Amino acid sequence: MLMVIMEVHNDSAGWLVLWLEPLGEDRWLKPDETFHVRSDHDDEAALTVDRFEDDDRAAGIANIAVWVNERDAQVTDSSGTRLESGHQRPEEVARRWNAPSRQMRGNTASDPIPEGGPRRSFYIDRARQPQGHDAR
Repeated sequence: MLMVIMEVHNDSAGWLVLWLEPLGEDRWLKPDETFHVRSDHDDEAALTVDRFEDDDRAAGIANIAVWVNERDAQVTDSSGTRLESGHQRPEEVARRWNAPSRQMRGNTASDPIPEGGPRRSFYIDRARQPQGHDAR
């Protein structure tokens, strides 16, 4: 079995959002911070990267998507501490993203569609799926 470890380093002056797709999970890197994405998969193509530009760039936020091709990955910081989705997400972003969930209670999506965050088709597709179905 091959273990793949990808290092993600924020070399910008603002935030870098590390998205794990298609899971839709986010972890936020401060300037000069490094995270590690690990997959215990026997294929060298276990992880692929897509850096994308969007409206967040003007707010000092860059985005990178790491596609977990087998839906099994761990994200750790430089000391090896496992980081969960939402790690270091700024409070003002969390409030903005959670606002739609209050309006959507009882609808098909259990997770909020980010308002003002990256416009990823994952969120749109997920909101259209009946509850309990995979968006992929």
